[in-house]
Amino acid sequence: MKIKILQTLIFSVAATLFIDGCKTSKPSSNTMNAETKILIKTTKGNITVKLYNETPLTRDNFIKLVKEKFYDSTLFHRVIQGFMIQGGDPTSKKAAHGVMLGNGDPGYTVPAEIRPDLFHKKGALACARTGDDVNPTKASSGSQFYIAQGKVYSDAELTQMEQRVQMSDKQKIFSALINKPENAELKATFIRYQNESNIDSLRALAATIEPQIDTIYAKSPHFAYTAEQRKAYTTIGGVPHLDGEYTVFGEVVDGLNIVDSIAAVKTGPADRPVQDVRILDMEIVK
Repeated sequence: MKIKILQTLIFSVAATLFIDGCKTSKPSSNTMNAETKILIKTTKGNITVKLYNETPLTRDNFIKLVKEKFYDSTLFHRVIQGFMIQGGDPTSKKAAHGVMLGNGDPGYTVPAEIRPDLFHKKGALACARTGDDVNPTKASSGSQFYIAQGKVYSDAELTQMEQRVQMSDKQKIFSALINKPENAELKATFIRYQNESNIDSLRALAATIEPQIDTIYAKSPHFAYTAEQRKAYTTIGGVPHLDGEYTVFGEVVDGLNIVDSIAAVKTGPADRPVQDVRILDMEIVK
């Protein structure tokens, strides 16, 4: 079964590849330092978040912007029911109705602080960012953030998502191997079999390279949801497919109902609320 799954993966990505040519242990946190809390006052009600000390760069940047009143009068400019609510674009402060938003920032990014123990459960506070094609280090936006809403998942759904990530990791290994100069002949053979739709030969050829893929994969951290993640995603819910891709730097401690209320508003083009949902101000609270 395992061989068939990997070979199917190789067949499905072969044409694209030919054309184009983490440990889960938790680092100790400083429990002596209290977590900073931020009160987010909105036109829909108040949300209180706490910021994680495990993400100091992102935490300190957020606190700096709050103190500067950077977020006051900005909008939740992108809202998707069952997914998340996003804000922090400074150009949204005086934006006319219907104008597309989401490109504003303070002119800098923040290095990624992605950790496997900080994940996208419902209420997670995380940084927006540009895509991997222009941002391979996954650096965070200097100001834009989102609060996860998501949905409740079954264990079976989480296992399927987990397997997709693992297959994607193996796909990357396959791509790296097949494009090595010393494997030029092997690559040419794959291309020929692919063009001929010679499935039997592709299957046999895939079997010859699979041991190399498994060896490399076995030496790298394997993606797998922890018991803590599974408990959260199967009870309160969240957005598990974002894990490992964006910096999570806090969570809602009061006002999840307000997050749900904002997520439920009617939206127009680019998922912007038809009626503005505004952040009146943010302040640091004890």
